[in-house]
Formats: sequence, C-alpha cells, structure tokens
Amino acid sequence: MSLCENCVRGVTHEATPSGTWEEINGVNCYIATPSSEYPKEKVLLLLSDLFGPQLVNTQLLGDGFAANGFKTIIPDYFNGDGAPADALSSGSTFDRMEWLKRHGPENTRPPLDKVVQGLKAKGVTSFGILGYCFGGRYAFDLAFDGVPKVVMVAHPAMLKSPEDLEMYFTKSSAPLLINSCTDDALFPHEAQAKADEIFEGKFAPGYKREYWKDVSHGFASRGDVTIPVVKAAKEGAFKSSVEWMKEYL
Repeated sequence: MSLCENCVRGVTHEATPSGTWEEINGVNCYIATPSSEYPKEKVLLLLSDLFGPQLVNTQLLGDGFAANGFKTIIPDYFNGDGAPADALSSGSTFDRMEWLKRHGPENTRPPLDKVVQGLKAKGVTSFGILGYCFGGRYAFDLAFDGVPKVVMVAHPAMLKSPEDLEMYFTKSSAPLLINSCTDDALFPHEAQAKADEIFEGKFAPGYKREYWKDVSHGFASRGDVTIPVVKAAKEGAFKSSVEWMKEYL
C-alpha cells in the first residue's frame, strides 16, 4: 500500500460543525443528523481520508450530507490516530508512510465492521458508502462483502487497477460513482480509463465517473476553495454525490 504526497496536502476549511460524537459498538463516531424527518433505516457511512473524523473538513462534509436529508456516520476507524491537522502545513514533519504501517487492513477494517454491526442492531438496513482518499479502499472492501446499497468514491487511494475494479464488477451489486480528477498519482488517468472500460454500459446496477479538470488528489475533501476551479470541483463532486445517494439509497 502507498500514499502520495497529495494525501497530506490541502487546507483546513473554516466553519463550525454541527454534529455530535457518539460511540457505536465501541467505536467513536461523528454523527451528523438531518434537522427534519429522515428515513431511520438508511445511513451514509463516510469513510474519511487519513485525517479521520477529527478534521473539521470531514465533519463539514458529514454536515452537508445531513443537510440533504441523510443521517451520516463518520467512524474513527483509526482509533484516535488519524493524521494531525497540522500535517497539512508545508513545514510538517508528519511521516505518512510510517503512519500507514500502523493502519493496514488488520487494524482499520475491524472498527468499520463493528460500526456496521452496531447500526444493523439499531435497525439500519440500507447503507450508502462515501469513500474519500484512504476511505476509497475500504468502500470497495465493504462493497465486495455486499454491505452497501450504493457507493461513491472520491480520488480513491490504494486501489489496484484493474484487479479491484474487476472484482467490484464481479462481486458487488452497489451502483458506483467515482469522482476523479486531473492530477492523481493514486487513481491516474490509466485507472480512470480502465474503470470506464470495465463498467460503462456494462454494470447493470449503475455506474458514473465524474472528471474534474485541473484539480488534484484531495480536492473533494481538502481543496483550497479560495481557488475558483478547486471550489467548483469540490462543490460539483459533493452535488454529484448527493444526487447519486438520493437516486440509489
């Protein structure tokens, strides 16, 4: 597994989150709840980048989905060991590869399974999965196991192309939306084209790939919204994700 330099690049977004924190089956989670009535049996699981739910950007994403009518759960699947917010600064000494050694599948997947089990015990029957960067790997893994009803990944990390794409096609029945971009070492143009080749017009549950030009890996969660093209891409990816979830969840 590997992470690129852009996995720890971006800016901290400025707003006040409105969600709460709660343990679900022993796992700390950020919970964003719609202010109006919503279907209690449906939940979005937002799988964050390596900063985890403690980063305000991730919390604000969850709040945004809640504002569109979806109860959104952001599990701390790093058990409090997400990358620190100051890793975004240019002078940071944060070692992403050393961090990755502590967060392989054997450490990261179990908390997700516990959250899914805990939510099912509370009556949740339909899961939408949102995987950003690092979370894209686990969005696919959960899809392989038949957990989600629908999936969106944005600039996913640690996917093997074409192996994981082919496995998704074969094993999953969840409609798949990919928010891709121009500059992405972890999901480059070759992988994007391969996804289209495998899924487009062939994947019965539903497939769509958005392509956001002139932006980089991380734009959908950590993009600098003072730059017009980045702001438009971030907002566009969010809008497409909301529409995808509304259509299929």
